[in-house]
Amino acid sequence: MERQHARHRIGILGAGNIFGRYIEGLRTIPELDVVRVADVDTARARRAADEYAIPAWGDGGELLDDDSVDIVVNITPPQFHAKTVIAALEAGKHTYVEKPLAATVEEAREVLAAAAGTTALLGSAPDTFLGSAVQTGRHAIDAGLIGEPVGATAFVRSSRAETWHPDPRAFYGPGGGPVLDMGPYYLAALVNCLGPVAQVAAATRVGAPTRTVSSPERVVDEVTVEVPTHASATLIFAGGVIGTTLMSFDVWDTELPRIEIYGTEGTLALPNPNFFDGDVRLKRHGDADWRVLTPVTELFGAVGTPEQHRRGLGVRDLAEAIGGAPHRATADFAFHVLEVLARFQTSQQENRFVTLASTCDRPAQRFAQ
Repeated sequence: MERQHARHRIGILGAGNIFGRYIEGLRTIPELDVVRVADVDTARARRAADEYAIPAWGDGGELLDDDSVDIVVNITPPQFHAKTVIAALEAGKHTYVEKPLAATVEEAREVLAAAAGTTALLGSAPDTFLGSAVQTGRHAIDAGLIGEPVGATAFVRSSRAETWHPDPRAFYGPGGGPVLDMGPYYLAALVNCLGPVAQVAAATRVGAPTRTVSSPERVVDEVTVEVPTHASATLIFAGGVIGTTLMSFDVWDTELPRIEIYGTEGTLALPNPNFFDGDVRLKRHGDADWRVLTPVTELFGAVGTPEQHRRGLGVRDLAEAIGGAPHRATADFAFHVLEVLARFQTSQQENRFVTLASTCDRPAQRFAQ
């Protein structure tokens, strides 16, 4: 019998560039109602409420004081995550936060401590591993279709944010850069498929120290780079798999794959993990051609269309966990992803392999309901 899901009332904190993506995604999930939007710029919150017919708007304090809101979706810039997440948890709100969990590992630990001191649940992006693509890849690995996993590669190329984002400074400031901006999607996919990382060794550098902004609606003309924009790392997974990654805002054009996982009996190729869906391809030793695997879950949006920019599966995951279902996009999972990526810079500075202090469970496999 189909499970009946309780309805939840959502308040979104932050009305910036990805706000519309969340609205579009959340409105595909019947049990989630967006009832309030808040922003430090209340005029922007009001414009967002008017544009998307959201009944209430205001500042963050008003959102936290609204007893009808039971889930806060926090899409503020990374440098504000720790403070605003802790405030939401202390207000008794279940909370889902965009990635990264916090701008630094130290702040993320404070967030975990706050979550441990409340009965509210905390979930965090990245959540794209909950989509059909990574779930299908995970299923293929668990079914033994590539044999024993031996190695993996992940290549992050520039999103060219300065050409489309009106204010890309956060991409090049603390909590940003290719490692903490795009890296979480790739690493979350790998950890979901292969388990936690035990050690990391990396080299990082800054490419161009300033970036010209060409977005038609730009609010700045130039960005000063404050974080490394090119990184290469070796990941040693706890299960023995050796991963190779390149994450760069200086690579605009490349023919490298997004993610490949290599096993004793074949290779698995995954699509862009910034999206929920896409073709997952398998080629076993002896096969003449690659074959596309049938998705093991429903699609969140039509592949190759703007629907793939929608967000919201992590919020649904949190809502289902409130009702007792397995929680997959957890704060512990997000913390491990953040710590692995943060240790790229530690390894660069200390010129050594870094052993991770954290670990996590592989999230429960998700199948179509």
